[in-house]
Amino acid sequence: MLAAPGLRGAVEGARLEEAATILERAAGSGALRSATLEVRQGAFAFQKAFGKAGSPDAVFLIASITKPMTATGLMVLSDRGELTLEDPVQRFIPEFSEGDRRLITIRHLLTHTSGLPDQLPENVELRRRLAPLEEFVERAIRTPLLFQPGSEVRYQSMGLLLASEVAQRITGERFPAFLAKEVFGPLEMKRTALGLGRFKIAETELSQVDEAPGLYGRGGSDTKSWDWNSPYWRNLAAPWGGAHSTGPDIAKFLDSFLNPDGRVVKESTARAMVVNQTGLDEPWGIGWAMKPGRFGESCSENTFGHSGSTGTLAWADRKTGLTCVVLTTLPARASGKTLLRPVSDVVSTAAS
Repeated sequence: MLAAPGLRGAVEGARLEEAATILERAAGSGALRSATLEVRQGAFAFQKAFGKAGSPDAVFLIASITKPMTATGLMVLSDRGELTLEDPVQRFIPEFSEGDRRLITIRHLLTHTSGLPDQLPENVELRRRLAPLEEFVERAIRTPLLFQPGSEVRYQSMGLLLASEVAQRITGERFPAFLAKEVFGPLEMKRTALGLGRFKIAETELSQVDEAPGLYGRGGSDTKSWDWNSPYWRNLAAPWGGAHSTGPDIAKFLDSFLNPDGRVVKESTARAMVVNQTGLDEPWGIGWAMKPGRFGESCSENTFGHSGSTGTLAWADRKTGLTCVVLTTLPARASGKTLLRPVSDVVSTAAS
């Protein structure tokens, strides 16, 4: 679908068709199984599906784009006064108290400054034996810290895992249900779920696991029970990377920060989440990456977004009002330089 009201529409449309051609060629060559592209600016909308994706509403495993969704759930509780960013995690998880753990705050969990690792040292072993998420939580509570909390920025999925555990202990509700009710529902993200939700794996796009890092399985017979396409992983609902969604739904999510209206979090909270919150050289918002260079070559300094290891990328530029969502089945290690970044580079010029 291409809707282009106003004088800028034809120019934008031409650039977006150029971006779409990159994905079309990859799908036509067989290198890319499925992809969708969703771009919006005000009333302007561009949507396309590629390869085996039947429509722009195709559902993908979005990997770490899950993280800002999880962070938003925590900020819902902050707006209600049930926690603050400066609260020690120990307040909600009393056993998280050994050594410097007592210094870790909710802010640290949501800005990659906690000292927790990205993945647990025993990550593959846990996945191989199909460990429940609760065991990941228990291990994360006790895993060694890599640095003093607040002293540096180092990307960490386990911080988001413990953030979700904080939310569950406050609400007494499973985190996927909480996000569905408090985030996805108000934004009418009807084809989004943490875990599979109401979807079946066959109703989603399958990841090209042969290209996945060993950490996530490479499609071998010994990894099929726990790789990205397995019932185990798709149902685990990992709050750092286990959500399923579509281009249009993620565009709605981005827009709730680009044009906050209070449906999920307060307008002031939404604005605070997309500015640097680390106080360190590497900027991170609350759950959102703040480095324009990660997105498109013409993105302004006011751009926020996130990528995913399954081959996904989403960003919004607050200066131009442009949002872009690229969802693919080709893992980022293979698609980052060949698809995700080139497509984003072209899209980012559409508003220049």
